[in-house]
Amino acid sequence: MDLHHIRYFLAVSDSLNFTRAAEACNVTQPALSRAIQQLEEEVGGQLFRRERSFTHLTDLGMLMRPRLRQILDTVGEVKREVRQFLTLESAQIRLGIMCTVGPTRFTGLLADFRMRFPGVSLELVEGMPVGLATKLEKGEIDIAVMASAEGYPERLDLKLLYRERFLLACPTGHRFTRQNAVRMEEVHGENYLLRLNCEYKNNIEDLIRQTGGAVHICYQSEREDWIQNMVAGGLGICFIPEFSAVLPGLELRPVIEPDVWRDINLVTMSGRRMSPALTSFIKAVRDYPWPASRFDTV
Repeated sequence: MDLHHIRYFLAVSDSLNFTRAAEACNVTQPALSRAIQQLEEEVGGQLFRRERSFTHLTDLGMLMRPRLRQILDTVGEVKREVRQFLTLESAQIRLGIMCTVGPTRFTGLLADFRMRFPGVSLELVEGMPVGLATKLEKGEIDIAVMASAEGYPERLDLKLLYRERFLLACPTGHRFTRQNAVRMEEVHGENYLLRLNCEYKNNIEDLIRQTGGAVHICYQSEREDWIQNMVAGGLGICFIPEFSAVLPGLELRPVIEPDVWRDINLVTMSGRRMSPALTSFIKAVRDYPWPASRFDTV
């Protein structure tokens, strides 16, 4: 069904005059009449009854009028939404964030992007690397920020955003607070609080064993706030990324011999076409001046 035919029909049904309807639609009256005739042939019945100088809607015309107006209104709304989407007046980005990536480094970026593109909304989807990679592949998220100790599938494209050092977190008054840094071998015998969502937890435990040490895992949890509160309460130590949101009562020291770092990457699907909003966001992320680690020189 031709949208022009629908528009012509509605113009005639509003004015009940073919001449005025043709003028309103900026077409000739014969062209408008042919279009109405073609529409009648398509729907299978007469839409208008023309009696001398009077034009009336038939019963079929009255039945079709609200339905055809709804079609035209819907198409108009779709066109408006598409225009808003393409011009970034109204668009959404689904951003996957690894649950261990702290928000402190991203607040400035998100505030800056919001000021530049107020019509673009961000939906943050939290998850672990494997889950985020799967969501990215299925199109459930548009882009992801994450780290992975095990590597990434070949179908994913990576852009390094920043490097982040792992720190040792301990309570106030702990023996490590008298040191500027903590050697990995020095954690031997400590009560250890395991962050289950940490993608590097197995690597850190391997490094402890390689330095001849061992720790006693006394608590483990997926909740970062629980782990940090237990550390602050003197129940043990944990390893935490440098740019995590840290609760009061924690003392942080860099780990050395060996240093432990992770790469935070911007991850996209290779070859997938991107919306204008996503393209703008990726550029903003890549151009953002990510601060360096405070412990580069340790």
